[in-house]
Amino acid sequence: MANQQFEECIDACAACAVACSYCATECLKESNPENLVKCIQLDLECAAICRSAAEVMSLGSRFSAHFCRICADACHACAQECERHAEMGMEHCRLCAEACRQCARVCEQMATSV
Repeated sequence: MANQQFEECIDACAACAVACSYCATECLKESNPENLVKCIQLDLECAAICRSAAEVMSLGSRFSAHFCRICADACHACAQECERHAEMGMEHCRLCAEACRQCARVCEQMATSV
């Protein structure tokens, strides 16, 4: 069972990881995926970092705040890149950017409260 103190953040990280993985997969299906290499790479990195942060928090680790800071940074970078593509009508990038922004907010709060 997840550490109650981290529950909201774990949930946000899990949702973000799913959104990022979905975005990466959908980017690969676009007509010119070579134009989306940076987005795909950030999606994959952000998903991995979010999963790691959730795992560390589920352990109630003393390193949770550090992971939350890194996770927030990764989420901000991914959201920024995805927002560029969302402006061109890529719905999966818009959804990913939203999940990343939400996760970054929750992780920043967690990092300062632990």
